[in-house]
This record gives sequence, structure tokens and C-alpha cells, in this order.
Amino acid sequence: MGIAPRWGFTMIELLVVLAILALMLTIATPKYIQHVERAREATLRSSLKVMREAIDKFAGDQGRLPAGLDELVSRSYLKAIPLDPITDRRDSWVTLGEAEVQAALPADRQNPPAAGAARAGARADPGMADVRSGASGKGADGSEYKEW
Repeated sequence: MGIAPRWGFTMIELLVVLAILALMLTIATPKYIQHVERAREATLRSSLKVMREAIDKFAGDQGRLPAGLDELVSRSYLKAIPLDPITDRRDSWVTLGEAEVQAALPADRQNPPAAGAARAGARADPGMADVRSGASGKGADGSEYKEW
């Protein structure tokens, strides 16, 4: 009688397979994480564009700026306040009034004060002229999310 053959893997074979899997994961994981970050940034840019377009449409229709994002939702210019993909929150958006938007522009692009007339930025209730992310950190291009 001979020795019956054993069916199975040796410890060395299992370790080699595990080492190969670990190597593949160390190569793939950073690429996956970069892909997820790029997708979040693209979603953030898209959400900002949609909200800014809603502000412009509201101002064109109503003749004034909205008081905030809630008014855009209540008047059906937005279906809902979008989720900030960087902070994963709906309440982290930062709204800016006309004066803040003008102050953020370079000096050569700012509107000069109207002589003898009340400027739109000088209204008692200027409303929301722009929206930005409240997320901290920088995007892949090196600019801060707060500046987008």
C-alpha cells in the first residue's frame, strides 16, 4: 500500500497568494481613493452651479435676491438643498450677500458706486447673491473649497 495523495494547499502556497492579493490592494486602493475624491469634487462643482443658476433665475423672476437657500426650495427653484459632498451635510453651505461678492472681486471688476442713486448692494435686505461650500481643505487643483 502506498501513501494516499493529499488534496489541498501548502502553507507556502497560501502565503504566496495572500502576498499577491496584498500587493494588488496596495496598488489599487490609492487609485480608488483618488477616484472617489475627484467624484466628490465634480459633484460639489455641479451642486454649486445648480444653486447659482437657481439664484439667477429667482432674481430674474422676482426682481430681488432670495433670502436664502430655504426660499429657493420653498419657491420651487430647487427641489431640495443639495448635500455638500465634502462635508456630507446640507447645512454647511455659506451664503454671500451682494456686498461680499463685490468685495471678493478684483478691483478692476468691481462695480463703481452709482452717483446719487442707491446701489443694489446698499439695500436694507440685500439677500443671497452667491453660495459656497463650507468645507475646509483643498481640491485636486490646489484651490480651497471655500473659494469655488
